[in-house]
Amino acid sequence: MPARISEIHLVLCFIPYVGSATFDHLLRECRLRGIEPERLLGMDEDRLRQEFGLRPISARALSSGAPQAKRRAQEFLQTAEGKPVRMLTRDSPLYPASLENFCPSPPGYLFLYGNERLLENPTFCVLASRDATEKDLSRAARLVEEQTLAGKTLVTGADTKPYQRAALVPLRWGAPRIVVLDRGLVQALGQNLDRELFSAARVWRQRFDPEMDLAISFGRPDEGASKSALARRDELVVGLSNEVYAVRLREGGTMAKLAARAERNGKTVSP
Repeated sequence: MPARISEIHLVLCFIPYVGSATFDHLLRECRLRGIEPERLLGMDEDRLRQEFGLRPISARALSSGAPQAKRRAQEFLQTAEGKPVRMLTRDSPLYPASLENFCPSPPGYLFLYGNERLLENPTFCVLASRDATEKDLSRAARLVEEQTLAGKTLVTGADTKPYQRAALVPLRWGAPRIVVLDRGLVQALGQNLDRELFSAARVWRQRFDPEMDLAISFGRPDEGASKSALARRDELVVGLSNEVYAVRLREGGTMAKLAARAERNGKTVSP
């Protein structure tokens, strides 16, 4: 088992109807009560409901002993064996303080894969709405190039045209990136965790390089993106960035709201 992953935390994250917030709540309650999280598996359903405040469907899933969650956890541990994968919970000293400061409800867990040292670098992101024009995208690419050559690390997503356009720029200069995924590591990177995230990047390389880049996921490793994951991805992109460049934001849209929150949070926001 990789030392960077707690098996019980992994099992808990795979339990049906135990989302990120419930996961975080359970670990916090365990710490307050001085009990090991392993005791939650198979605990009486009524106790889970009454003492831990779980919904009936969540309590039932936990009290069953979670055999399917254990199987999925073992499968992922085999996938992660020998690879630089880490699972962080909010009580970990390595959990990004920037997310604690920026997100009203930070993810209960994060999966990191790759070059964790990038989180210590000065970081930036470029925000653009989905309706960004070619002119907007070209300007975004120039901004990424300028900041990359200034020694800063880009934080980006992977599944919109503005994110994809920005993500290609550091590759041209052999520079690293932090990529926030809207789905699990296995779903995004394949069973071997080596699928290149950006098809256009295959001009420079064929596989994801964990020695250079860092991929961050807030979802179960084997699950795809949900509708709510898109907004969460954008929140983490901004939360992990020291500087925010707003290229084209739709008034009242998600990106505009995040840029405004970033400014209130003390981040540098530039048009």
